[in-house]
Amino acid sequence: MGTSSNTPTLSITTTFAAFRHRNYRLWFIGQVVSLVGTWMQSAAQGYLVYTLTGSSAFLGYVGFATGLPSLLLMMYGGVVADRVSRRTLMMITQSVMMLLAFTLAGLVFLDIVRPWHILVLAFLLGVVNAFDTPARQSFVVELVERTDLTNAIALNATMFNIGAIIGPAAAGVIYALTGPAWCFTINGVSFIALLIALGLMKIKPLPVRNSQSSARHAIGEGIQYIRSKKLVKTLVITVFVITVFGFGLVTLVPAWAVEVLHGDATTNGLLFSARGVGAVIGGLTIASLSSRQFRGKMWSMSSLVLPLAIAIFALSTWLPLSLAIMSVMGISMISILNNSNAMIQSWVPDELRGRVMGIYSLMFMGGTPIGSLLMGQVAEHTSEQTAAFISAGCLLAYAVWIFIRRPEMRRMG
Repeated sequence: MGTSSNTPTLSITTTFAAFRHRNYRLWFIGQVVSLVGTWMQSAAQGYLVYTLTGSSAFLGYVGFATGLPSLLLMMYGGVVADRVSRRTLMMITQSVMMLLAFTLAGLVFLDIVRPWHILVLAFLLGVVNAFDTPARQSFVVELVERTDLTNAIALNATMFNIGAIIGPAAAGVIYALTGPAWCFTINGVSFIALLIALGLMKIKPLPVRNSQSSARHAIGEGIQYIRSKKLVKTLVITVFVITVFGFGLVTLVPAWAVEVLHGDATTNGLLFSARGVGAVIGGLTIASLSSRQFRGKMWSMSSLVLPLAIAIFALSTWLPLSLAIMSVMGISMISILNNSNAMIQSWVPDELRGRVMGIYSLMFMGGTPIGSLLMGQVAEHTSEQTAAFISAGCLLAYAVWIFIRRPEMRRMG
């Protein structure tokens, strides 16, 4: 049955349109397996850090150590992603991440792990991420036709958060039964799935990229493009604000599980998984409604819902309500970030894609350590709830400012 070109079709076919491309199917399967491991490590590592130190501030330090290299190297990583094979670059970065996971597992198995070990490994992981993330963000255009790009980006968020559901929940159970070392070991093994998937792909050669200019000049071209496009600039700034005050707050979840909800490692895993459930719902909704006419409305509504959800979360001491609100936070965050990503990738020219997505990734990855450090210090000197209220207030003020001063954002396509 035919439909108007302006009316989105809610069906399995439209929701999973990118799956008709073999390379994308390989990517999706490999990434889901790898991301389950990544989220297992993230949840287990946070709880291990809190167990070793009893400090919300140290949770912030670990988040800062992970993200600091992004502030220093991400734009250069974007230049590299524009000049070399993105698949080859990711095979290198994923292999190094696997070694780092096995190193942490070994330290815990030998019972010699110390907080400073985790800080060093977190910093090294951040260095690798500075090169992996721009390549991964811009690689999707090599996997699907441009007509399916928005759908593929939405499904990327869904697969990321499938890992965010399964990984933390599994980590909570495995941590409680065997300790954290097996969580880190499973993460190391999970990278093999993505490496196999990348190796099996048949990637069409891209046009030769100009690599004659200096890295500084190449980065400047990406920055100038963003500065010249008001909507792109607003979206990039929004990603930074969301990661500082949204993802920065998420860093405190291990402390929240213990201090506010009086739980344990399982509670920690459930909170992370609840956010993942919400993010998957949000990602599938965006994939189903990948028609451009809905992007701006979804983006604007979510920017107002997120701070309200955080404020309610700050007031809750009942686990079922906290889990429900974490899901709402997940829906809102993914709606803002995923629509921002899709809109930028739809507009950016291919020759600038790696650099622009490197700057986008810098805002995403770089905002988190700043937020982690800020929220960790606030929680350490006041309380976790106070940190949440400050986060909600800042996000609400920004959303209202956008609503009043940037009405064109609601009409984005």
